[in-house]
Amino acid sequence: MASYHLSVKTIKRSAGRSATAAAAYRSASVIECDREGRMHDYTAKRGVEACFILAPDDAPDWAQDRAALWNAAEARETRSNSVTAREWELALPSEVSDAARIEIARAFAQQLVERFGVAADVAIHAPHREGDQRNHHAHILTTTRILSAEGLTDKTRILDAASTGGPEIEAMRGYWAELQNHALELAGQVERVDHRSLEAQREEALSLGDTLKAEELDREPELKLGPAANAIERREQLLAEAEGRDYEPLTQRGARVHAVRQAKAMFAEMRERLELARDAWAEAREEGQGHVSAGLAALRAAAGRQAKELDQEEVRQRLARIAGRDLGAEQEVIEGQGARQDIRDRLNQALGRGKPDNQQKQQRELEDERKRQLELERQRERDRDLGWEL
Repeated sequence: MASYHLSVKTIKRSAGRSATAAAAYRSASVIECDREGRMHDYTAKRGVEACFILAPDDAPDWAQDRAALWNAAEARETRSNSVTAREWELALPSEVSDAARIEIARAFAQQLVERFGVAADVAIHAPHREGDQRNHHAHILTTTRILSAEGLTDKTRILDAASTGGPEIEAMRGYWAELQNHALELAGQVERVDHRSLEAQREEALSLGDTLKAEELDREPELKLGPAANAIERREQLLAEAEGRDYEPLTQRGARVHAVRQAKAMFAEMRERLELARDAWAEAREEGQGHVSAGLAALRAAAGRQAKELDQEEVRQRLARIAGRDLGAEQEVIEGQGARQDIRDRLNQALGRGKPDNQQKQQRELEDERKRQLELERQRERDRDLGWEL
């Protein structure tokens, strides 16, 4: 399932970090830091699928040299609490190809270069061999100063100021969602990502009358596990799989992430089954079937491949759960081809085909009349067979 993640962090000297070390680690390369007098060698690191530098058109040639670029960034800052680089961390969609992931990461980095006049050092990372194999991601280090023909000049204050930094980052978040969704569309995927908060998405769903989508979005955002918790949970998942038992999270963060993922998966299945039920209902009605017959067709479609193993009451209960309804003490029983009207009303509502009360009443009367005519015809047939017909 496609997911959205974009975070922006800073590389600060006050936190004991340097732009040279960060660039060397993310690109799995070696950089000698002139300011620190240290050699940062991460050539043994695995999982870096691609790395490249993008810079403004008038940037000097040395900007394409990773060591030269980040040593220049370090040399340009003189304070002990300076911010020497900004990091944009992106989750890449696992549903698209490696080439497509590189392409959208490059497009995003190019937008950073053009919008803010900075240099961008891009590293595409594959999922860790012991982690979630969908976790393709990119690290983009950008300079905190504009890069021109004269070198690194003014600070990018538009990103530093509270009044402008938030809106600028939000605009880039929206652009990243557009890039991912375009790539997913080209790959033939139906999933889409949304950069907005869950609350904003939920309000939109409610305004459109999509109550199921609104319920799906009524949850906590998914947390990032972090390296330590991720390693613990990954080992437990492998152990549970080997022992043939259900995985139970061991850490508090792992439990929260697992609960959110289970809820997302459950709602995805609910939505898929409800759409199947709606399609089956519409098809049955177009074929001239009555409400009850169409409803049973919808129930069977919602049950899917398990329909043969379920009795009529169990199928009905499953659809009720899919529609998000607690039957409780109000359970109704479908008998033969008949059904109590409250079941029919609920089914109509679940399928999004509710009608005004007067139309429903007329429809019920027509349906009842058809049933009476059908029963009379059957009775005449029986009478003819027995020789009782006058």
